[in-house]
Amino acid sequence: MAAKSSLDLDSDPRSIIGVREFDAPRDLVFAAWTDPKHLAHWWGPNGFTHTTMSFDLRPGGVWRFVMHGPDGRDYQNRITFEEIVPPKRIVYRHGGDDDVEPVHFKQTVIFEDIGGRTRITCRSDFPSAAERDRLIKEYRADTGLEQHLARLDNYVSNSTNRRRDNEQPDAATKEQHA
Repeated sequence: MAAKSSLDLDSDPRSIIGVREFDAPRDLVFAAWTDPKHLAHWWGPNGFTHTTMSFDLRPGGVWRFVMHGPDGRDYQNRITFEEIVPPKRIVYRHGGDDDVEPVHFKQTVIFEDIGGRTRITCRSDFPSAAERDRLIKEYRADTGLEQHLARLDNYVSNSTNRRRDNEQPDAATKEQHA
């Protein structure tokens, strides 16, 4: 099934709202978003990788990481978690002091179970419409969110397929039991 996705830049001039449906169970999608061993495989827009220095998933906890851009530039990042409601919601603040990229926003991620599939709604709220527009222009934040969710979709789809493959007996095993 093709992924259903949308990007809303019109309903609130201070926000970027991305929605995507995943052909994977909510628990798996939530785990992929909250476990550094999963994050290492998909976090960020196309062409980016990242290195995690610390990860503390709890209200008040901090995730420090560096995103390595395809242009060779490193982007220092800090996320401070405000709310964690497994497997339904994560709220965090991106940004910090002078030691990270000058990108500040509040992110709310909703994980909705839709009959064994998952719908994620990501809402990035910026201090002002001008700041949102700057980040779209300088960092391509709108395109980045779409790519970010597409990479997550690819990762959880492959994980789901691997799970299904591991649950299916191979042809030789089927023949032996026939």
